[in-house]
This record gives sequence, C-alpha cells and structure tokens, in this order.
Amino acid sequence: MVKISSPGRICLFGEHQDYLGLPIIAAAISKRITVQGAKRSDNKILIDLPDINESEYFEIQNKIPYLKERDYLRSSVNVLIREGYSFSKGIDCKVTGDIPINSGTSSSSALITSWINFLVRMSDQSSFLQPEKIAELAYKAEVLEFSEPGGIMDHYSTAIGNVIWLESFPEIKIKKYSPRLGAFVLGDSKEPKDTKAILARVKYGVLKILEELKRKYSNFSLHEISSDELGKFKSDLSDTQFELLVGTIKNRDFSFFAKKLFESETLDHIKIGSLLNLHQNVLRDIQKISTKKIDSMIDTALNAGALGAKINGSGGGGCMFAYAPNNPEKVLEAVKKIASDSFIVNVDEGTRLEN
Repeated sequence: MVKISSPGRICLFGEHQDYLGLPIIAAAISKRITVQGAKRSDNKILIDLPDINESEYFEIQNKIPYLKERDYLRSSVNVLIREGYSFSKGIDCKVTGDIPINSGTSSSSALITSWINFLVRMSDQSSFLQPEKIAELAYKAEVLEFSEPGGIMDHYSTAIGNVIWLESFPEIKIKKYSPRLGAFVLGDSKEPKDTKAILARVKYGVLKILEELKRKYSNFSLHEISSDELGKFKSDLSDTQFELLVGTIKNRDFSFFAKKLFESETLDHIKIGSLLNLHQNVLRDIQKISTKKIDSMIDTALNAGALGAKINGSGGGGCMFAYAPNNPEKVLEAVKKIASDSFIVNVDEGTRLEN
C-alpha cells in the first residue's frame, strides 16, 4: 500500500502574475488531497472518489483516450508513459481530501501532484522524484496536455510546500522560505468561479497592452519598467488599459516588497498584513476580480482583528483568506457568519509519502 498526500495553496502575493512571467509568492496550506492504493494483477486502474460520489476506470495502454474535458487522471498516466514510465500491473486506489473544490485553493493541482507522485512510485520503475520534477510533470498533465491558460504556480507550490518565491522568466527560479507565519483563516464564499472570463479580461487584457506598447517601444518590459515611468505611456493606451497596466506593476512590486520581508531576520507580521491589504485593493478596484460577498468577508475578518486579507486565486468567486496570527479563532467565528465553510489553516509541507 502506498499513500501520498499534497497540500492546497494560497497565493500570498502575485495574483495574475505568473502567466505574465512575473514573480509570485505562494504558501502551501494544511488542507490536503490523499491518494492511497496498491497494485492489481491485471492492467486496470480503478479509482474510488468517495468525496464526490464518483469513480473512474480505465485500462493501461500506450495512449489512453480522454473521455471528458480536463481528464486529469488519464492525462497524468499518458504524460508519464511518454516520459518513459511503464505500468505492467494495474492499480486499485482511493482519492480523498479536504481542500475546497473549484474555489481557488488549487484542489485540481494538489490532486494531480499527489497522483503523479503516487503513479511514479507504483510504476515498474518505482521511482522517487524531487518535488520540482513532480511539479513539472503535473503542469504538463494539467495545463499543457489540454492547452489550458494557467501558469505554473499551483504545481510548484503544492509539490514543494511551505512558502515559495517563484520566477518563471527568463527561466524557472524557485526559492523556498520557512518563515514563522501564524495562522490564516480560509473562507469559501461558495460563489462559482468563472476563471476563463476573468483570464479573458485580465490576462489577455495585459497581453494586448504589451503587444501595443512593444510595437511602439520595442524594449518595453514588465520586468524592468518602474512605476515612476508608467506615466509616459498613458497617451498610448485607453484609460482602462492604463489602469490595468498600473495595477499589474503594483502587484509585481508587492511581491518584491514581501520577498524582502521574508528574507529579513525578524518577520514583520503587521507589514505582511498591510501588503496583503494593498494587494487586495488592486485586485478589487483595478483588476475587478473580487465580489461583494468576498469583500464583506474580508472586511469582517479585518474588523475582527486580522492583520490583512485578500481574495485567493483567479477571482470572480471562490475563497478569500485572512492573516490572523494573534486571534484566528475570533476571526474564524466572524467570517463563519457570512461563509459557513471557513477554516483555520497553517503553512504546510509539500507532497509527501504518508506512513
């Protein structure tokens, strides 16, 4: 019997940044998805999914056909087979977890990370992979295999764990931190997310801005431009475009400010909270990815004593979190009056083999 678990994640700083090649800071949280199982004598893979009252079944072959949109359990096997792994025996397994689903806390990436880690150990090669390699394979299975628009943050955060600084341009660079962060309150609004609509406005809006500015200023770069220089591009863009550009650069700078805090000898919890609030202001007022309910949850958390709070994930619904190192129980009680599915979470390890 092999048992693997992987955490969900919150994006501390850098929402809507990683797909632009800009840095992010993410934290793995103590909500996890577990895959456990053993080999069969035939070539069948049977997956019990009791949390959603479903099951999956397929036979191992050189190319497993997909039966639905985002067929991640099958795509993971296909990716591993292309990577040189083989499976001469099938698998009986069960998937369970307590990460909020479709709420911006990376439940799908945690599932795939656990599944990849589980599969390589169950393969004929019986491999142990470093977290970075697991993240790379999970990204291939979830994003590249289905030509999805997402970035790499979720996979590296759930695989590596704790707090990570992640750069993806011009190459992937990761720094892992183990700051003594206190508790967070994670609140699920239960509002359905329309990730594709959000990305269409925010991601493709910024990409269009980049295209227009680079046509006129070939050296323009989101990585190098300073906030003080933005004014000279105002006449080249519509008011909406210019506001979106300013918001993008502000969010980029918040990540760098936070990085300095995480690298300081003593962590300033109040400054971390303040940066989260500033980040939320941009996400709410400029990128417009927050909702009235989530705004209310955030205000309630802050009034109850949280140091900072923001929406989590692509936005338009899903979860928020509040940093509450001093009084998480009081903050939780307040947020629960608006969103009953709220929890105290802590920073956690990445994907791991369980006893």
